[in-house]
Amino acid sequence: MTLEASRLGWYARRLSRMSPGEIGWRARDKVLQSAWSVRRVTSEKVCGYPQTALADHRFAVVLPPQTAARVPPAASAAVLAAGDGLLRGEWEVLGVVRTDMRAPDWFLDPLTGRRAPADSYAFRIDHRSEILTGNIKQIWEVSRLQHVTLLATAYFLSHDEAYASLAADHLRSWWRENPFLSGVHWTSGIEIGIRLISMTWIRRLLDDWPKAADLFEHNDLAVRQIAWHQQYLSAFSSRGSSANNHVIAEAAGQLVASCAFPWFPASDSWRRRSARLLERELMRNTFPSGIGRELASDYQSFVAELALLAAVEAQAAGHPLSDGAWQRLAAVVDSGAALLDQRLRAPRQGDGDDGRALLLDAPSVDRWRSLLALGAALFGPCDWWPPTEPCASSTLISAMPTVTRRVGTRPATRPWHFPDAGTTLLRTTSSREPEIWCRCDGGSHGYLSIAAHAHADALSVEVRYGSVDILADPGTYCYHGEPAWRSYFRSTIAHNTVELDGRSQSVEGGPFLWLRHANAREVDVSDIGDAVEWTAEHDGYLSLTPPARHRRCVRLDRASRTIDIVDEISSSHDVCLAFHLGPDVKAELYGASGVLSWPATECPGVAIVELSTALQWSLQRGQNDPIMGWYSAGLGRRVPAFSLIGRGRSDPDTPFTTRLRFLSASASAIPFGSPTDGTH
Repeated sequence: MTLEASRLGWYARRLSRMSPGEIGWRARDKVLQSAWSVRRVTSEKVCGYPQTALADHRFAVVLPPQTAARVPPAASAAVLAAGDGLLRGEWEVLGVVRTDMRAPDWFLDPLTGRRAPADSYAFRIDHRSEILTGNIKQIWEVSRLQHVTLLATAYFLSHDEAYASLAADHLRSWWRENPFLSGVHWTSGIEIGIRLISMTWIRRLLDDWPKAADLFEHNDLAVRQIAWHQQYLSAFSSRGSSANNHVIAEAAGQLVASCAFPWFPASDSWRRRSARLLERELMRNTFPSGIGRELASDYQSFVAELALLAAVEAQAAGHPLSDGAWQRLAAVVDSGAALLDQRLRAPRQGDGDDGRALLLDAPSVDRWRSLLALGAALFGPCDWWPPTEPCASSTLISAMPTVTRRVGTRPATRPWHFPDAGTTLLRTTSSREPEIWCRCDGGSHGYLSIAAHAHADALSVEVRYGSVDILADPGTYCYHGEPAWRSYFRSTIAHNTVELDGRSQSVEGGPFLWLRHANAREVDVSDIGDAVEWTAEHDGYLSLTPPARHRRCVRLDRASRTIDIVDEISSSHDVCLAFHLGPDVKAELYGASGVLSWPATECPGVAIVELSTALQWSLQRGQNDPIMGWYSAGLGRRVPAFSLIGRGRSDPDTPFTTRLRFLSASASAIPFGSPTDGTH
């Protein structure tokens, strides 16, 4: 198939997932984009803008005196260390360590060496084409300017002018090289929204730098860039099947900027519009329980960060969001807190790209720890929350004037079952032994008709022992540029569930497009003290001949520290039952039994897995053809990991049973002979 035919095929599939109203809106956008070509600003025109023309502007809200002294010393030291790395030109971007960050090329993809278009009209650039742009995530990530917020934070904490000077150099370079509607950085609203948040906080953190006003409000190009970003967002926003976390970022960015830079005739209307949009889409993008409707763990925290930043900015500017919006924000943070394991690791469900709404801490700081610290500062923790420590981000954001907020009713005890999202967490309760943590997926496939960030993972489980991944969700690894790997990491076979007839439960139409969704429903959930049990089923294989329904029951016996998994298939099909192990787990397979161990971890342990004797089992690791046995800790990173793969034929009268029994870490006697797949 030619590239053009492939591209046309994608457009046809994408069109099939749109409503008539969305098609009409997108047609309107195309007309407007064509008309806006006359508004494009070229690099030649930018060179003629004056540098000190607008002395009457003032920045709206700054941080109180002594705020820097409140940042914990360890957090401050980590920020300064990261800032020093940037002074040397060093910065990691989605798994790629760059050494050119003293003067970055805003259009270079370091993975492919390609350079995205810089001088073309933005709406004529196909940013999905790797041949044209390279890996667009690599290019966009640097232009979120979050490394510049890190430099500004380092200046705020140290008053070392080297950080401020480099931050200013990067801003001037970006503004000069990216005039309005020229180049690839004007092709995505989410990037524009995040960039506005970054620019707002850079200005805030540099406030007592003597050159801050000349960099921003006295700089005609800076003022124009802030206006251009908001003009774009007021005209082009994500709607219909694309109104996921992208629209939250767009609304949050415009609300933050219109409150912080109220310098323009349209500022009030931009603020009112973006506040309405944010509140509406926050309610649509989250369940009442607070779980994100995309059912992608990373994006729940991303949406929470974006909306909290906008809510804080609006509150400080005297234009607070509604009580209902704050109540939902508290629910999003509370539900996230409830799902964390004993070491505050979140689930790994669905897509994740390590995206942050704002970077004020060293990149190594865990986002959920930071988010809980911010939530605790803004509206207080629930009694059952895990302990939180303030960080640079939570300290600085909560220092904004008048931003603490009382919210209404919140969970009195730690929730473990979220029926609206189909998410259930089975966990042990004893504090004397490492926690056994098991997430069960019994909800919808994802959000909206394309479910862009969903995986084909219905009825899958994640199991951890003392926060060590035992049965692991594979992660995401990539979005662009490696289609086979993108497909694998979100396929059914890559998750801890059942694949029938070599097909995923849901039908893929592109890297962010699902054509048919497998939806699950919970049948029964019960907790009787010593044991907790979950049963669910999904409809993804009803299209097979004969139609098949997959039902799974998971039982955690807290007393015996055992997990039982029973899979029932309603008709006869080829079956592949997969259990993917975490990267720290060693495995030995003895026929239909296995020994798992993870000695080189902070919480070492041993488990026996008893597998269904109705299937033929193999142990696979790090295979490329076909792809199997991989784990991704983050975008751009993957490592080999063991997978237990059972193949055979289903019988509606014979379920597949699996038992995972955790032993003490000192267990050494293994009740089996020689491994059938070797010792690993």
